[in-house]
Amino acid sequence: MTIAFGRTNGPLDDLLDEVLRLAEVHHPDTIREIVLNALKAGQEVDYLADLKMMRTTLQEMRNTTRLFGAHRGRKKVTIFGSARTGRDEPIYQKCVTFARQLNRLGYMVITGGGPGIMQAGNEGAGPENSFAVNIRLPFEQETNPVMENSRNVITYKYFFNRKVAFLKEAHAVALFPGGFGTLDEAMETLTLVQTGKNPPIPLVLIDDDEGSYWEPWFAFLRDTLLTRGLISGEDFGLFTITRDPFEAAQVINDFYRVYHSSRFVGKTLVIRLNKPLTAEQIAILQEEFAEIVEAGSRLAMTAPLPEERDQPDLLDLPRLAFAFNRRNYGLLEAFIRRLNSF
Repeated sequence: MTIAFGRTNGPLDDLLDEVLRLAEVHHPDTIREIVLNALKAGQEVDYLADLKMMRTTLQEMRNTTRLFGAHRGRKKVTIFGSARTGRDEPIYQKCVTFARQLNRLGYMVITGGGPGIMQAGNEGAGPENSFAVNIRLPFEQETNPVMENSRNVITYKYFFNRKVAFLKEAHAVALFPGGFGTLDEAMETLTLVQTGKNPPIPLVLIDDDEGSYWEPWFAFLRDTLLTRGLISGEDFGLFTITRDPFEAAQVINDFYRVYHSSRFVGKTLVIRLNKPLTAEQIAILQEEFAEIVEAGSRLAMTAPLPEERDQPDLLDLPRLAFAFNRRNYGLLEAFIRRLNSF
């Protein structure tokens, strides 16, 4: 039979309704679509390895949501850096200090769960305020001793599922010096924020005391990518470089002074706030950031839109809405920083 997402499947729809009723699932209409997708995959795909990948991906995403869902009310910072950093190295201790300060400010920490900078992040925040998002590798990636007995550990088979967890759950990303993996995460995070595929978050690059890692990287972006027109000047507003772990933590905390979170509803950008803005403050933002507002749109405080009911825990927050041009994400981060100055 041909399976459809509409209710044209005859007895199959009746069976699904009964299964969902017996299973007592939340949001049965959405679960129905997930089940139908699985059935359609069973019809369309006869290559077993592909089906196994789909199965494992769903399992890993389910486990991710189950682990982090219990801590939905707390902000989290993902920390990246080298697994090869020794405990006696100054940058290790700088990461411990940074994570400890995040904990004082009320944040939880997410790391890859391995040694080096990952262990330093977990050590600074403490296992009760940390997550270890591990990956099965033949080397370098046993769960570090800080997290080995914690319930906040998840181990992935697939890198792409792990990457989703790192960013989906993060309210900020902090990067210490590292190898290919660290640079991969830096560029991927920049790409996702620059293109709007990830909501605006602070990206903080924490260098050693000599500035020998991220500052040369910055020079490459400026002297090669910017000079050739491969990036825009506003893209430098997507990240902050600092040598000071306390400044790094403060940059993250300041980002959420007034700004809470955001999402698109159709073409409208809805920015949730920790406090409402005055008419005068809105007028200032409208004048200073007219470039990012689509013609014919104006910034306005608004009640929650009907489409936002899928996030019931955020419905009480005040909102600022406007039609964003979906191009200038570097300027959008500047907009948020200006908003936070009120």
